[in-house]
Amino acid sequence: MSAAPATFTKSRRTAVRISTGYAELEGYLDLPPDAPGVVLFAHGSGSSRHSPRNQYVAEVIQAAGLGTLLFDLLTQTEEQEDAITGALRFDIDLLAQRLIGATRWLELQPVTRGLKVGYFGASTGAAAALMAAAELGGRIAAVVSRGGRPDLAGNALRQVWAPTLLIVGGYDEMVICLNNEAYEKLHCEKDIRIVPCATHLFEEPGKLEQVAQISANWFSKHMGISAQREEAA
Repeated sequence: MSAAPATFTKSRRTAVRISTGYAELEGYLDLPPDAPGVVLFAHGSGSSRHSPRNQYVAEVIQAAGLGTLLFDLLTQTEEQEDAITGALRFDIDLLAQRLIGATRWLELQPVTRGLKVGYFGASTGAAAALMAAAELGGRIAAVVSRGGRPDLAGNALRQVWAPTLLIVGGYDEMVICLNNEAYEKLHCEKDIRIVPCATHLFEEPGKLEQVAQISANWFSKHMGISAQREEAA
């Protein structure tokens, strides 16, 4: 993994290239002034940093005062392969290691070094986020799963320390069952929220907005926003 810092300043959006292992991953870093932490996004099956759903959630998290890093877990070549085989999107070990690599990269950058780190995972990306959080332990401040498959994290669920929130659509019955099973295996601070009348992608009017606000509140609680504001007052 390359240890060379990226050349960027605190701006609304900065394109970055993340060196991790043999892969060069592209992403967008948004860092509000005085942000106490950064939320890394682990997208789901067949998605990317361009996902409009994740971009919307990221904007709400940024409005709460936290930074975000949306990046591709796969290279362009790997994405082309995955579009044909669909195999890499379910390679949770690979995705988790890419997320860990991006976390270590972030910790080396001058503008983000020392900031708290959170994970937002969707679909299979949620399993990768939980597996990465289990490996990194106390270095991860909070995790949110949106319509995720936390069950795919397997035994790593019992090793997660970070406060974890599972969000599932009320109509997504099979995924609700899988999330309930995963929830029972988590020994960290945890919560599960069922968004009424929502399907897997939260495409119904107002549902993604609910997901974004619930997520922003969770990260704010566990990544220092509330305490920071109280001190400022």
